[in-house]
Amino acid sequence: MTTVDIEVIVVGAGVVGLACGVELAKRGREVLVVEREARAGEGVSSRNSGVIHAGLYYPPGSLKARVCVRGRELLYAFCAARGVPHRRCGKWVVAATEDQLDTLRHYQARAAENGVGEVHWVDGELLRRREPALGGVAALDVPQSGFVDVAEYVMALSAELQRHGGQLLTRCEVERIDCEEAAFAVSAGGESPIRCRQLVNAGGLGAQALARRTHGFPQHLVPPLHFAAGHYYRMRGNKVPFDRLVYPLPGRSGLGVHLGFDAAGLPRFGPDVRFIEREAYDFDDSRRAEFAAAIREWWPGLRDEDLLPDFVGVRPKLVGPESPTPDFVLQGEAEHGLAGLVQLFGIESPGLTSSLAIAEEVADRLA
Repeated sequence: MTTVDIEVIVVGAGVVGLACGVELAKRGREVLVVEREARAGEGVSSRNSGVIHAGLYYPPGSLKARVCVRGRELLYAFCAARGVPHRRCGKWVVAATEDQLDTLRHYQARAAENGVGEVHWVDGELLRRREPALGGVAALDVPQSGFVDVAEYVMALSAELQRHGGQLLTRCEVERIDCEEAAFAVSAGGESPIRCRQLVNAGGLGAQALARRTHGFPQHLVPPLHFAAGHYYRMRGNKVPFDRLVYPLPGRSGLGVHLGFDAAGLPRFGPDVRFIEREAYDFDDSRRAEFAAAIREWWPGLRDEDLLPDFVGVRPKLVGPESPTPDFVLQGEAEHGLAGLVQLFGIESPGLTSSLAIAEEVADRLA
């Protein structure tokens, strides 16, 4: 039998990689999570809206639909048990015009198919009574949605990993992986390779590059990577006339510019979707008027000057502009033929919401 140094290595300490480490450690596995940055959660996890999604957007029967609905409740329970700040505040999904009503009805029906729970139709008259500042001809009331303090969630996952005997190693960039007989040799930092029995690639924006550095992995199974920048703005004065999330109907590349809240409960808007050539976090304020116009479709009272630049996130999309967003890609032995290897690609929204359920899926594949 091949000698190994550790049973499982998870590459990537974002919320999904950490959740995978926690789930595997809870199942009695010897786990090492490695991260190239100085701290866990510094990649995609640190630059998103922090929204906990309900699960109404995703095609019935898809992996996203399944892990979002299950992951949502796992996440709420995890946060409640460990004191991670979060709030199940609910969400409006707004039809701005009459010609959007059929689409809104479609998402209400999809919510029922996906097992989201009660999602209520609110007509224009009732909407104006409940939310006088909100524009639109109708809305869905989605009580299951909320938001979480992502940084605290990362810290709680890290602590949970260690509580169950797992290890986290930061400033460790994996340079090469060799698929050997019954083992994976993981090379990092010029040191001798660490051999493990099983390997999880949860590299986020770096997942495709890591798969290409995995010698023995079928390269035709590595999907394309498109960098999608999303800009977020905060509100001048930090006040809005809403206490819940507000979303328009989704577009082809994203869920639309919406109202969310940060860890302190302060409002922020975003993200838009701008495809870029490489990973970059420079804030481009040149489209503020366009950004504000998107918000005014559901909040007519917003002024351009009310928006202040906040931050930029970059999502690992599998398709380019104008293409419908595909399902998460989770490749195990059945897909690539290598026992003990799981590759995760295209883990963007609702990856945060789904993280604990994705971890269950990964652990089941490795069982």
